[in-house]
Order: sequence, then structure tokens, then C-alpha cells
Amino acid sequence: MIKSKTFPLIIVAGLSGAGKSTVLHVFEDMGYFTVDGLPAELVADMLNVLNKQSLCRYNGLVMGVDTREPNYLAQLDRAFEKIDPLGFKPFILFMEAGPEALVRRYATTRRPHPLERDGFNLEQAMLEEKQRLAALRDMADLVIDTSKYNIHDLRRSIQNKWNNLQNQEGLRLLRVNLISFGFKYGLPAETEMAFDLRFLPNPYFVPELREFTGCDRQIFEYVLGNEEGKKFYHMLEGFILDTLPMLEAEGRFRVSIAIGCTGGKHRSVAFAEALNNALTKAGYLVTLEHRHMTLG
Repeated sequence: MIKSKTFPLIIVAGLSGAGKSTVLHVFEDMGYFTVDGLPAELVADMLNVLNKQSLCRYNGLVMGVDTREPNYLAQLDRAFEKIDPLGFKPFILFMEAGPEALVRRYATTRRPHPLERDGFNLEQAMLEEKQRLAALRDMADLVIDTSKYNIHDLRRSIQNKWNNLQNQEGLRLLRVNLISFGFKYGLPAETEMAFDLRFLPNPYFVPELREFTGCDRQIFEYVLGNEEGKKFYHMLEGFILDTLPMLEAEGRFRVSIAIGCTGGKHRSVAFAEALNNALTKAGYLVTLEHRHMTLG
């Protein structure tokens, strides 16, 4: 069962064209279950539907609510009353932007404002919507004005603001994919950062070590126990740990790091195993793949 204290419930609302869909995509990339266009009266029902063990792997629930109904606020209040006994306190995130920015975005997308279907022109529709949502804006826990944001700025803003609100210093949003590989088989196509270990002493040329892999203690100690290996590993670990926060600050959600040696069986595997331990300890979500370890 999901627990209210560790399972945030976030309501995303705001002006049409202010970036609500982008915000939902950002939360989805951050590991949240997202639902868009949900009638306000169904908020409590959706929470009950998600109250299953199979969905505990999500970091929380983010709902984009439909506020076009005239009585949406009363529906939302009733929904909050239903979930209050469960211990959930919804966090309301309200998105807005200035008239000039909204007009420019509608001109770019060539989509009609939702209220234009009711006979309003664009300017009238924007003013009417702003008035209708004024009470919800006043209720919001966080209001974000996206007038001067592009999509990348908004992504970074949501990440930073939500992390600060959560006050979870150990939580890292960047996912790291570590791949050990052999240059004789080729660089993995998804590589974004690659490091070559072929200058380090090769266990392949030590007969009693040849059949082991970098996952075995004998190879691990051979590769990382000699002075060259030890020195380069510390340099590489420091470089990666210094670089990843800068990638996070830029709004990146994932990075693929490839560690290569000649055959992808010994040196690269040992380094990837060590880096996996270091990055996991630093709070990153790491996937580790030894791409060519068994091909030799």
C-alpha cells in the first residue's frame, strides 16, 4: 500500500498555454505517475485506483486537473475531503504566464484556447480563464510564472524547486548507465562519455588470470591494486562525480558512460564495477552492463 508520508500527491493546474503538459512530462521523467486532463471530482478515485503494491515503485502521483467546468473548485474541495482521512495533503502547483507570452505560444502552436469554443476570442478567453482560476491560484502551494522560460528553463526550474521543497539532499534525479565494453567489438552506440583503459596493465597476459573476469576478486585486485590503475581510477571517479552534478543542473535525466579496454573482459569490467559502487553510494540510480564480457 502506498503511504501518504512518502507518496506525494501533486495537483498541477493553471492557465492554458503556461506549460502544464511540460511539467507533467518532467515529473514523469523524475519517476512520478502522471495523469492529465482529470476531472476534479475523480482525484480521490484515482488515488484509490493507484493504491496498489505494484505502483509503489513510483515516487508519487501528479495529476493535471481539468478546470474548465464552472464548479471545478467545489469538486476539488469534495475530492480533498475524501482523501483527507487517508492522510494525504495535496500539493497544488499552479502554472501561469503573461498575456504576451500566451498569445505568442498560441500563435506558434496554432491551437485554439479551450474557452474559444464558448464564443470568446483569444484575449477574452485568456481573461475569463484567469478570473475563473483566481481562487485556485490563491490556494496554490507554489506558483510558477513561465513567461520568460523556454522548455529547458522550465524543466530545470521544476527539478530545482521540487528538490528544494522535498529537502531530500541524497536524492539524485540523474540516471547513470555504466557500460563496460571491448574496443575490438566497437563503441556502444548509446555512449555519451567514453574512457579508454587500454594503457593499463592487461591481466590477459598473465596466464593464471586470463580466464577470470573483472567481476572476480583476482582481476579486480590486479587492475585496481597496481599504482597505475589505482591512480587513474581515483582521477576518473573524481572527474565523473564532479561532472554529474553539472549535467543535473543542465536538466539532464540520464547519461551513458562507457568504460573500454581491448576485449571488454578484465580492465573495463573491474573499473565499471568500482564506479558502480561509488556512484550508487553517492545517491545516483545506476544501471550496469558488461556488454562484451562473455564474447572473448
